[in-house]
Amino acid sequence: MNLSRRALLGAGAGLVLVGCAKGQEAASPVASPSPDPHAALLAGLIGGKEKLVALYQQAALSDAKLAPALQPFQQRHLAHLAALRKHLPEPGSPAATPTPVVNPEVTVEALKEAERAAAAARPEQAAAAKPVVAQLVASMGACEAVHAQALGRLK
Repeated sequence: MNLSRRALLGAGAGLVLVGCAKGQEAASPVASPSPDPHAALLAGLIGGKEKLVALYQQAALSDAKLAPALQPFQQRHLAHLAALRKHLPEPGSPAATPTPVVNPEVTVEALKEAERAAAAARPEQAAAAKPVVAQLVASMGACEAVHAQALGRLK
């Protein structure tokens, strides 16, 4: 069987094209898995707690006389942050506590509102969380509700 030069070149080119096409399929991006809703919930909870910690830092900087009274509130929020971070699926580098911004001035009333808002969001967040995290979220909400009441006694 005599194959012409054209037939050999055509067959070779066809094989090259088939090989390229298969290479492109393998190189095509695989759909990334959808984000873990539990991890997203934890990230949101952590972000919210970091904002509360930053608010307490701002309030303490705004009123030096009030700073010692605010410290226990802030410490409880920091404890919640540490507990939340233990539940992250992949340990990353430890997040730093937010650096306080000196302005604007944060009042006790603003802290009370932030605590109330955080406490009000907890039932829905607890319902979406895994059981062990749901317990933590529920206890955080209770703590925040008590904070809102206790802050009313500070003047």
